[in-house]
Amino acid sequence: MPLWREFSLATSLETGLELGFELGLEPLARLVDAGGIILVVIAGVAALLFSLALERVLFFRITYRRARRALLERWAARADHMSWSALTLREAWARELIARLRRPLPWLKLLVALCPLLGLLGTVTGMIAVFDSLALSDTGQARAMADGVARATLPTLAGMAVAVVGLLFTSRLEQIIRREDQRLHDRLARAVEDSHA
Repeated sequence: MPLWREFSLATSLETGLELGFELGLEPLARLVDAGGIILVVIAGVAALLFSLALERVLFFRITYRRARRALLERWAARADHMSWSALTLREAWARELIARLRRPLPWLKLLVALCPLLGLLGTVTGMIAVFDSLALSDTGQARAMADGVARATLPTLAGMAVAVVGLLFTSRLEQIIRREDQRLHDRLARAVEDSHA
């Protein structure tokens, strides 16, 4: 039976949930059950963060290197390399290329800073739910409270883990940008020396 027919036959909530699990939504449901909706938000922020990181890696490996090569060729093809206007133009071209490399860095830093805060928000909301359920029950069940506290701390763990990985990537990207800025200026200066030799 085609999937769309199965979906149209899902008249009850139970059948709809079973269909959702068949579509591969079971891990998402387990994630919500384990740590609440905030954990799903952290997973979304992590996906966005790692997508930006992957984009930067691809940009650096492909687009930036092509643009750097084109800039060096354009600079070497110029007749004038020593005048004030030529040096100003060289600096502007280099700054523009490095700015393209640096462009998503503020967004990466924002997402890295957001992850632990979302984790704390998830923990606080989870702890509120634990204390509410304890207040409503007649007996203070230590096992239920321990399980609730363990579930409430999952968002903080997830937020911190994503932030640590994002922080490592962001600091590595900043290091690469500084290194490439220096290399680009060195190569542009070397292109002048090679053209005069």
